Amino acid sequence: MNAPFSAGDRSRIVGWTPGRQAVNSCDNEYRLAIMALPGFSQLSLSSFVDPLRLANSVSGRSFFEWTIASKDGNAVECASGFSLSVSSDFTRAGQSVQAGKGPNMVVVCAGERVEQHTSPSLINVLRLCRRYGVTIAALGTATWLLAESGMLDDTTCTIHWDKRAALSEKFGRRLQVTDRLFVRDTHLVTCAGEFASFDLVMELISERLGRDIALDVCRHTTAGHWRSASDRQSTVNAGEVRICKPLAQVIRIMEEHIEDPLPLRDIAKCVGRSQRHIERLFERSVSSSPMRYYLDLRLARAKRLIEQTELPIVEIAIACGFASASHFAKCFRQAFGISPSACRTRCLRVRS
Repeated sequence: MNAPFSAGDRSRIVGWTPGRQAVNSCDNEYRLAIMALPGFSQLSLSSFVDPLRLANSVSGRSFFEWTIASKDGNAVECASGFSLSVSSDFTRAGQSVQAGKGPNMVVVCAGERVEQHTSPSLINVLRLCRRYGVTIAALGTATWLLAESGMLDDTTCTIHWDKRAALSEKFGRRLQVTDRLFVRDTHLVTCAGEFASFDLVMELISERLGRDIALDVCRHTTAGHWRSASDRQSTVNAGEVRICKPLAQVIRIMEEHIEDPLPLRDIAKCVGRSQRHIERLFERSVSSSPMRYYLDLRLARAKRLIEQTELPIVEIAIACGFASASHFAKCFRQAFGISPSACRTRCLRVRS
């Protein structure tokens, strides 16, 4: 139900508490306010909202209700170029929360260049939610906004893998960034976005309406199942989907040791395999040597940091495990055909 909230006596603030049992038929509806930022991911939003619509249909009642707001109350364009109609703005959403007539959950949906789309009105909504105990859910890159506002200090969170390196480098001392699909706290939820939004909302449906309703929703979407919060985001290329478990473990260790690269012998000890066995696994599955693959991982992260942050090139080199800026520049040019500084210049030109 995509409609403005009504301000009746039944309106109340109920946070999404992990582990809460499914509600019974006499409980109030669960209302959500979706804050859509320019360039938001349509896939993230649809993966989150459509299961709510199906849950209402399957259960035979409008348990979930939602409204969509933009910064100024005007239609907002997603990354794919489609315009989304909205029924409110951030200021009115904040006033609703402050008056005790607001939603049970505020969902922030963002996309690329999230840093450019923060605003005093959005930050005000988020702070009011925290003050009044309204659950905040950040989809995809929206985690960045929560970190920037200080709401994630000393907490564990997640974000889309493409933005994880930049988030870790900028806010790493204040928060613990994980690669899980989503992380839930009593009043804070961070989600990797895209299809992980579906996994997140299915847990919400299961806990609020029961597992049977959630399974029916899954059947309608042909998904078959949903993943748990403990599952991790995959950063393996689509062409590498046939990798075996030992190889996946090796790649995971490599991803966790970008700044302090491990020699192959140490990686082999961690997974209980011989170096020769690991070399055969890489050659058979990804047509690369282990250390070449490891280097490509480090360079890929460096490229994301160059494009997404303002960190000095030398700091990026260190953060990605290179002993010197000159060695980093040489490897970067060999991989991408351009120097790190030229890559940043080109990126800045595109942004402007």
